[in-house]
Amino acid sequence: MKKSLLAAAALLATFAVTDSKAQGIRLGLKGGANLSNLAGDLANKDGYDNKVGFHGGLMLNVGLIDDGFLSLQPEVLYSQKGYKYDTKQTFGLYNRQGDVTYNYIDVPVLLKVKAGNLFFEAGPQYSYLLKVKDESTRSLNGTAIARTAAEKDLKNVNRNEFGYVAGLGFQTDMGLMLGLRYNGALTDFAKNDSYNNGDLTNARNQVFQLSLGYLLPSR
Repeated sequence: MKKSLLAAAALLATFAVTDSKAQGIRLGLKGGANLSNLAGDLANKDGYDNKVGFHGGLMLNVGLIDDGFLSLQPEVLYSQKGYKYDTKQTFGLYNRQGDVTYNYIDVPVLLKVKAGNLFFEAGPQYSYLLKVKDESTRSLNGTAIARTAAEKDLKNVNRNEFGYVAGLGFQTDMGLMLGLRYNGALTDFAKNDSYNNGDLTNARNQVFQLSLGYLLPSR
């Protein structure tokens, strides 16, 4: 985990140093709401519902063209992902309810195009899973079933995730930003059938984010 955070911090520092000749370098803060769920070939897919979480962190905007039309924007964000579910299987005898939260560090590197006060952004994203908070329950014919050690063990999930980001938004001349973006994972969440009773073998994270941010004036 420490190595991941150091790598993310080094990424921001590298852009700040190597692009010192750029027309504008602006450090900023952002935060907002997540609406997440799982995508992919899921077992009992209809039982998974959207979950609300939050995100927040730092961004560094490096101007690539004089008028600010094109810029590079790496970010380091804490992000809550996950899902809710209420599923019934085996003629209604087997029931699962509750919600699961995945806590990630996201590091997107975005190419940003600004047209007036509107902007469009897209790029790759690396994510590291910090921990899972599982508040779900399951029962068979009304009797609670305990989760096995294999289902709780993070060794059965891919903690390193690669994906992509695309979004748009509005940015004032003072640096205030309102943005909407979609995060999609390319990495399957589970490594094998041992996690979550095999239901998430082909599952991937997907998140919609609504953000409010502020970029400090360029130096």
